[in-house]
Amino acid sequence: MRYLTALPLFWIMIAASRGGQWGAWMPSSISAFERTCVSIPCRFDFPDELRPAVVHGVWYFNSPYPKNYPPVVFKSRTHVVHESFQGRSRLLGDLGLRNCTLQLTHLSPELGGKYYFRADLGGYNQYTFSEHSTLDIINTPSIVVPPEVVAGTEVEISCMVPDNCPELHPTLSWLGHDGLGAPAVLGRMREDGGTWLQASLLHFVPTREANGHRLGCQVTFPNTTFQFEGYASLDIKYPPLIVEMNTSVEAIEGSQVSLLCGADSNPTSLLTWMRDGAVLREAVARSLALELEDLTPEEDGIYACLAENAYGQDNRTVGLSVMYAPWKPSVNGTVVAVEGEAVSILCSTQSNPDPILTIFKEKQILATVIYESQLLLELPAVTAEDDGEYWCVAENQYGQRASAFNISVEFAPVILLDSHCAAVRDMVQCVCAVKSNPEPAVAFELPSRNVTVNETEREFVYSERTGLVFTSILTLRGQVQAPPRVVCSARNLYGTKTLELPFQGANRLMWAKIGPVGAVVAFAILIAIVCYITQTRRKKNMTESPSFASGENPPVLFSSDFRIPGVPEKSESERRLGAERRLLGLRAEPPELDLSYAHVDLGKRPTKDSYTLTEELAEYAEIRVK
Repeated sequence: MRYLTALPLFWIMIAASRGGQWGAWMPSSISAFERTCVSIPCRFDFPDELRPAVVHGVWYFNSPYPKNYPPVVFKSRTHVVHESFQGRSRLLGDLGLRNCTLQLTHLSPELGGKYYFRADLGGYNQYTFSEHSTLDIINTPSIVVPPEVVAGTEVEISCMVPDNCPELHPTLSWLGHDGLGAPAVLGRMREDGGTWLQASLLHFVPTREANGHRLGCQVTFPNTTFQFEGYASLDIKYPPLIVEMNTSVEAIEGSQVSLLCGADSNPTSLLTWMRDGAVLREAVARSLALELEDLTPEEDGIYACLAENAYGQDNRTVGLSVMYAPWKPSVNGTVVAVEGEAVSILCSTQSNPDPILTIFKEKQILATVIYESQLLLELPAVTAEDDGEYWCVAENQYGQRASAFNISVEFAPVILLDSHCAAVRDMVQCVCAVKSNPEPAVAFELPSRNVTVNETEREFVYSERTGLVFTSILTLRGQVQAPPRVVCSARNLYGTKTLELPFQGANRLMWAKIGPVGAVVAFAILIAIVCYITQTRRKKNMTESPSFASGENPPVLFSSDFRIPGVPEKSESERRLGAERRLLGLRAEPPELDLSYAHVDLGKRPTKDSYTLTEELAEYAEIRVK
């Protein structure tokens, strides 16, 4: 297309082509608005040797062959035309000047079609040209949009309408262009085929928000009510922009969570969910959900959504925090240290949120931290009291876990102050209590007899361990009257300790051993003696009282002659003597002194001999009463 500023190329070609051949030149297609008019430019030629006096012509509709009786649009000889073209067609050109331009008015849709011209030079010199022009009857303007409109890149959109009616020229205006830019009207333009058009251009820089915007062009004709409108929706291409995304998500272990990502783009972008570079899910869609079921702590982390198309890409991330109870704390394990050394214990765990960590021993809190995953217990110089079992406890609002560990403090033996020797009935027991780690070797020395007995001799020494206290008990029989000196020695790899064991009184130790049973026995003896004295006095008073001598058969309250039938006679003195011997532990023959060593456990309950003694006391009391 170009502006009409010089002689039209169409007519130049016609003039240069005159050479005596049959031929016609007209636009292959032409358009016009309904109810307006159209002028179809036409030129024809014929051989030079033909010199007709008068040149006539005929326009046919939709067929070039007269034998097919096509509708006659215009006929210069008779002016007889088809009824569809009556009052609508006229010849604008001069056939003598080989100009066959045709004008049609009051256009209607049925007039759209092919138009053929036939030259009539008289006689047999008639020729129907195969060249033809196709008329298109329109009622909307044409809005021309580039094949690709990209956001951020300037674009030109044009509105073009045919202007082939000499009597009516169109006026163009834009609709819905607010915010897009100011239109520029270029005016009337001529096409290469010899037709004319009006054009208006609109320049602007599109944005993603303008995608789908409906832009219109309106055509009006002055001094008429004719008005035609055409619209086009803008298809603006732009890169993705993620517009929908979860914020940070918190979920409990074992639950289900859905992460959603939505992007605005044209064309639709490829959405991809990723974590640590691994693709979890992808699809070409406007939104994409990532479903995570039965959550585990391993799924805690950062998730990324990537949106991309041919014009760019965008990405965003979301943090997923899986809440769970602390794992079982991890500690150093059993620690062995020498007394005085520094010890550090690290307790660590994993949880979300971070836990409260506490280290305690025997319900005493030694160290604690809040919302930390590690706790360090430092003992600058361990002592024997630091030996034992410790617990590290981790807890948050979702649960609690604990781990135990031990600190073993090694130190030289310490002989405890409650170590001693004591007389127990006819034997002497020596107790040596030693606090030590590792376990000591304990020995009893009798310097006066140059004898040493250690705990390996189970026949004479009983040993047991409770925690860090190692107790050995040496039992000596028949040594009550002259107990020997006993020295306890304890030894381990850190040192040796010795102590001469003090001797405690026999009576005091015996009552301590008997305990409550001895108190009961003493009380029973006291009652028996009181009852015996009371009964003796009462019997004496009754014997001397005259009231008991009166009567034939006085009642007998007590008689020394009373016997149980079938029981051999036994003097009262003998019975009392036997009871007293049993009470006092006497025998018919005194026991032989056993100077050997035997095993005795002082920690047990009173022996059977103690209960036998109680029974004999009761029997003695009964005899006294009788």
